[in-house]
Amino acid sequence: MIVFQYTVAVLGYGHGPVLELTYNYGVTNYDKGNGYTQIAIGTNDVYKTAEAIKLSGGKIIREPGPLPGINTKIVVCLDPDGWKLVFVDNVDFLKELE
Repeated sequence: MIVFQYTVAVLGYGHGPVLELTYNYGVTNYDKGNGYTQIAIGTNDVYKTAEAIKLSGGKIIREPGPLPGINTKIVVCLDPDGWKLVFVDNVDFLKELE
């Protein structure tokens, strides 16, 4: 089992968009190829979002459901250029910020 150690800072205002910055312990160097991981977008239903992605021909790389340990529901897909997009349950994410 691989264990990643990291610290997360979430920047935002009210219920609008937020930016999540992650510091990964032990990583001393980033380049253009590994300095960006994903974009996360809020959704009201990760299961319906996954179905819409599949119906439009998108590639799901993590089926919808809760993350172990925090129970926030997500679904992960790849955009047409291969960049990772994570759709996060809006209600679950707001609970994380409390």
